Amino acid sequence: MPIRYPEILELVDEPRTFSWTEHDAMLYALAVGCGTEPTSAAGLRFVLEDRLEVLPTFASVACWSAGVSPQRMGIDRRLALHASETVILHEALPPHGSVLSSGRVLGAWDKGAKGAIIEREINLVAASNGRPLVSLRRTAVARGDGGFGGPADAPQSTAVPDREPDMTLSLPTRPEQALLYRLCGDRNPLHADPDAALAAGFKRPILHGLCTLGICCRAAFIAFPDLAVAAVSLVGARFSAPVVPGETIDIRFWRSSRALDFEARVQARNAEVIRCGRMEFR
Repeated sequence: MPIRYPEILELVDEPRTFSWTEHDAMLYALAVGCGTEPTSAAGLRFVLEDRLEVLPTFASVACWSAGVSPQRMGIDRRLALHASETVILHEALPPHGSVLSSGRVLGAWDKGAKGAIIEREINLVAASNGRPLVSLRRTAVARGDGGFGGPADAPQSTAVPDREPDMTLSLPTRPEQALLYRLCGDRNPLHADPDAALAAGFKRPILHGLCTLGICCRAAFIAFPDLAVAAVSLVGARFSAPVVPGETIDIRFWRSSRALDFEARVQARNAEVIRCGRMEFR
């Protein structure tokens, strides 16, 4: 069923219960590269249970199937790409927890032959007392679903500062990283199956955009050891191009008193992969 506008704006996801454990939080940390420096405290605090902290971007996969589904929105999932993600943390995620999720469609923009842009919101509250924990805002480019008659001009993200970065960090990805990351929830075959990747227009399976965002989040705690996980109130970015597993990502940071802006590139092929990245603090 194609996208129906404005009916798509009325779609909501009824509350559902999700839970995670220390195992899930540590698996996620390993999937975005924590532990590759086995003696580094910056990575070990996300993978050892006796001192475990949870990477803020784990919130993006803790309840992976929550939210209004692509099928209900009328999107061809085979041609859809994750365009951006914003994680708003009302408090730091605990190493294990149980939440109620609810979701809705925030907007739909018609880009004609280029497809459609769809934005969803997912809210997570503590199952025990309804205390707000996380709000996720997630956009997708549905490349096969334009022409439905909606508005054309989608909101724009804020660019990084117009000055030299304060820090640049290069982090390699692993050839099998997408296969590991998919165990955190996103089983889209274009990240694992070469035939599915070809059908979607890629020469080979690509890394999940959310994995690239997680790598950037991990990089922030390496580059700035004084950053406190509990102080992070927001992490978000736009995904401008995919990373091929095995490539090295160069992450540039601009720091201010209340925020850390960032962008990421694969210099080997001059490709910007993360744009308008931002981490905010309480």
